[in-house]
Amino acid sequence: MPLPPSPPTEPPVVAAEEPEGDEAPRPGSALARRRSTSATTQRWSRIAHVYVSMLALLVVLFFGFTGITLNHPTWTFGMAPTSSDTTGTLPASARTGTDQTRLLAVSEHLRQELHVRGSVTDFTYDGARGTLAYRGPGYLADVTFDTTAGTYQAHVEQQGLIGVLNDLHKGRNADASWSWLIDLSGALLVVISITGLVLQLVLRKRRRSAVVVATVAGLLVVVVAVLNLR
Repeated sequence: MPLPPSPPTEPPVVAAEEPEGDEAPRPGSALARRRSTSATTQRWSRIAHVYVSMLALLVVLFFGFTGITLNHPTWTFGMAPTSSDTTGTLPASARTGTDQTRLLAVSEHLRQELHVRGSVTDFTYDGARGTLAYRGPGYLADVTFDTTAGTYQAHVEQQGLIGVLNDLHKGRNADASWSWLIDLSGALLVVISITGLVLQLVLRKRRRSAVVVATVAGLLVVVVAVLNLR
């Protein structure tokens, strides 16, 4: 008598594995969530990196160029510093009134007559004789005057375009608005650096090489800094 056929056996249930490589992960899986987070981070980092880079383009060019010229102070590109000495007479308004009005009259006359510029960084006055010091990026003017005699002597030095740019790089003798611009430029460069690093780290194929290059560059900077501190 033939035996009855055995019931069909079902294949064993095997736990689904996460796909590897470029295979699409299952929706809702841990791998899918990780890839979604990585894609979001990459997208926003790229947007921030591109637009902040464009916003800071001229700033980066300026500080890059002046960083080189600062390291080579003898470079003038044909725009050598100039100096001049001038004598003259003061107006009648500088000889009357209070000490403050006399100083203001002298300063206004110098700005109109000699076209001195910059901010008054120092002054002295004893009721007859005094001094005024003007400073600006790449510029200085030192003036001595006598309100009794009604005369003045001025010494003016101008550093040329490269000297002006170098002083702006350092924020030397610049006003508060330029100081704010330097702070903003530094913040933009920090954002560019961080977003650029994030872009490299979220890309798995570039992550290792990016870390190696950043580490080597960082160590080189530290070594050079330590050598120059000796």
